[in-house]
Amino acid sequence: MTTLTAPPKTAPPPAHPRKSSGRAKWRRRIPLLPALIFTIVVTQLPFVATLVISTFQWNILRPGDRHFTGLSNYTFVFTDERLRTAVLNTVVLTASVVLISVLLGLGLAMLLDRRFLGRGLARTMLIAPFLVMPVAASLLWKHALYNPDYGLLNGILNAVYRLFGADHGPTVDWVSSYPMPAVIVSLVWQWTPFMMLILLAGLQAQPGDVLEAARVDGASAMATFRHITLPHLRQYLELGILLGTIYIVQTFDAVYTITQGGPGKQTTNLPYEIYLTMFRKYEYGQAAAAGVVVVLGSIVIATFALRTIASLFREEVSR
Repeated sequence: MTTLTAPPKTAPPPAHPRKSSGRAKWRRRIPLLPALIFTIVVTQLPFVATLVISTFQWNILRPGDRHFTGLSNYTFVFTDERLRTAVLNTVVLTASVVLISVLLGLGLAMLLDRRFLGRGLARTMLIAPFLVMPVAASLLWKHALYNPDYGLLNGILNAVYRLFGADHGPTVDWVSSYPMPAVIVSLVWQWTPFMMLILLAGLQAQPGDVLEAARVDGASAMATFRHITLPHLRQYLELGILLGTIYIVQTFDAVYTITQGGPGKQTTNLPYEIYLTMFRKYEYGQAAAAGVVVVLGSIVIATFALRTIASLFREEVSR
């Protein structure tokens, strides 16, 4: 006689793991919701308002004459001669400052990577220009250095002439005679420490065993720099160039304080031209359209910068 046995009871299937993990993720994100809302209110709503204004023909001197024009303001931005000149000045200013700052920052970083007496003091003094407020730095260069009557540059020039028997040297109006170089030099002075810090961090992240192996194999300092250090610094150089470009494209303080865009709009860049369009011509729609174009260009550059930063973090984690 056979007896029938009931099959063993099986536990109910667990809840779907994806659903539970999704709920857990949202529970972790809920505390960040107030910060997200605040960020959207502070950054995105003004940008949306700027987009809306950029589609209107709106001059504040004629407040009743405001009407929708679609993309005509953007057509004006890309065809206006003044804005084309501002774009060219922006490219020249940004490329010059970034290139010179990177080269000087690389040289200073190579020096500060070595051990010597007073290295900490030297680092502090070299970083100091980056900590100065942009307006204060521009005023310093305009009055303390560039001023034709009591500026330091003309004082040094006159002192050199007196050494060779002359009564006095030439009086050079640096800002009027060399407006674009005057702005470039002041910005290079301020942004070189930034590049130096990034590249110094890259130099100190070099694997010491690789450098020691190159030294043991008899590689010269130039060969080590060219084949080991420079490839290692590639991403740090890219990061410095991208971040510097993002910030220097938006330069307003130096142009406004030192040259006010002149003479003859030789130093008028896009931010200063937007300021003139907004507060001198009172064309709100055109200024908003130009601002949107600048923001979109900055977003494109920032995207590459974020990718470079992410790749640096991935390399650090993999080591």
